[in-house]
Amino acid sequence: MKNLEENFTLAIKQDRRAQKALYDAFSSKMLAVANSYTNNIHDAEDILLNAFLKCFTKLNECRDYKSFPFWLRKIIINDSINFIRKTKNILYADVEIADDFSDDDFEEGLEEINLEEIFSKMPPGYRIIFNLYVFEEKKHQEIAEILNISEGTSKSQLNKAKRWLVEFFKTKENEKQNAE
Repeated sequence: MKNLEENFTLAIKQDRRAQKALYDAFSSKMLAVANSYTNNIHDAEDILLNAFLKCFTKLNECRDYKSFPFWLRKIIINDSINFIRKTKNILYADVEIADDFSDDDFEEGLEEINLEEIFSKMPPGYRIIFNLYVFEEKKHQEIAEILNISEGTSKSQLNKAKRWLVEFFKTKENEKQNAE
């Protein structure tokens, strides 16, 4: 981003124009991140605004301008997860995985992906763990700590999310074939 260093430095000093420039530069990407967790654009917008408010009040805690996008993303993710914890009653079945699900089946349907459609239909428990594991590259132990669940539950929910995706893609393929 052009002028990131300058805007970051000025924003630390509470310069409103610099804060707006940072908001304008990162808000759309961060809104998409929040929405991928909440599956509700209005909730995601609330999370985004609160996260930026938190960000600008604690900006001096960010190491430097280069790490700002990652630091902001972490705030968005944590706030999204906290929002879901407070507002949604998500139950995770605490079950160890009996059989491992093949990644080959999962990868078959990855050609045409509309993440917005997928996340709008995916059950919340699957979506949160899938996001953390795939997009945030968290290990199951980290996910378990973040969500206060067992490591086995994290693995189980990821497996169920993969199975759900395979079924989703099969259904889409069937719909496509029937339309032809």
